[in-house]
Amino acid sequence: MYGKDLIKELKSELRGNFEDVVVALMTDPVEFQAKELHHAISGLGTDEITIVEILGVYDNEAVVNIGNAYEGLYQTSLEADIKGDASGHLKRLLVSLANCVIFVAGAEEAARGDAQALLQAGELLFAGTDESVFNMILCQRNRAQLRRIFHEYEEITGHSIEQAVENEFSGTVKDSLLQLVQCVRDPVEFLAARLHDAMAGIGTDDRTLIRIVVARSEIDLGEIKEVYEAKYGKSLAERIEQDCSGDYKRTLVAIVS
Repeated sequence: MYGKDLIKELKSELRGNFEDVVVALMTDPVEFQAKELHHAISGLGTDEITIVEILGVYDNEAVVNIGNAYEGLYQTSLEADIKGDASGHLKRLLVSLANCVIFVAGAEEAARGDAQALLQAGELLFAGTDESVFNMILCQRNRAQLRRIFHEYEEITGHSIEQAVENEFSGTVKDSLLQLVQCVRDPVEFLAARLHDAMAGIGTDDRTLIRIVVARSEIDLGEIKEVYEAKYGKSLAERIEQDCSGDYKRTLVAIVS
């Protein structure tokens, strides 16, 4: 636009949620996720669920690229900012996700060994929980491996890994682990639930709504829409029509239609 920064020009002309969705559409996808992570970390408290969402739904290569973009934008690493903002086991969990070191193991035999290690670190441990084992396995195995591990865990114990997390953890750590397990089991269903929660109750979590709709628009938004309608009995477009207004609403509906 005649040598001007188009995003700066748009920000000077637009306002509110409409500005946010247009700027999101105009921003490089990797840079956009890096900025969303920075907001989740630098705001009041740590928005751990957004961090789990972003680091959990993307593959190893994408997370590395997002981390590199983060460092380029803010002159500090994603890991360093997480360490400075979170504490305790939550910090260790989020740092493990950010580091995204994926250990490629064999199939069934390795999965059963990991399932047994989780059991020994949690429900069979005499006192407390060895959280480092949960971190190592949940953050260093790929999705296919983790699904096999979850299946083996249920075969061994007779109940789900989610029940083990419920029994062994509490607070934000428990919530983050449950979100991560859900994301691993079915990322599409996880994101559909995130969209539903963003528009449930009083008010709208516009940031989450914009982030997921824009970021997944060229990836799997069609699948997310199908799951959303099947699960909640209403199309995503209809729900947005009810919850949003003005040019902001029309833009989101155009993306999801």
